Formats: sequence, structure tokens, C-alpha cells
Amino acid sequence: MGRIVGDGGTSYQVVDVAVAAEFQGKGFGKKIMMELMLYIQKYIDPLAYVSLIAVCPANKLYEQFGLLKLVQRV
Repeated sequence: MGRIVGDGGTSYQVVDVAVAAEFQGKGFGKKIMMELMLYIQKYIDPLAYVSLIAVCPANKLYEQFGLLKLVQRV
């Protein structure tokens, strides 16, 4: 499952992307993200700010969709 929350205009966040443990590593996370990205492209203003917060190693999934630039702590 995954969802997008937002204010209906300028700001949105991809949240709660989750795949049950027995289905992880089988492409379901990528499919969920593909569907969320299609929704973003179809219904959300291209000038709106779309963000997400992720923990490692999930960041690798989101990076494939251009939604995450990893900032490393020093």
C-alpha cells in the first residue's frame, strides 16, 4: 500500500509505502511507486512540491523515481 497526502494545491508527500514481509523483494514496492507517480503526473500540478521521508534501505526504491536525494550525516 502507499498513499499521497497533500493540501490539494502546492504541497504533497508520499507516505506509508509498505509491502508485507512475505512479498518484499518481488517488485511490489516498485509497482506501488509506479502507480503513485502516475497519479502525481496526472492529477498534481507540475509546480507543486512533492516530497517524502525515507529510511535506509528504502531510499534505494525512492531514488529510482527521482523523489529522494540522500543526505548523509557526517
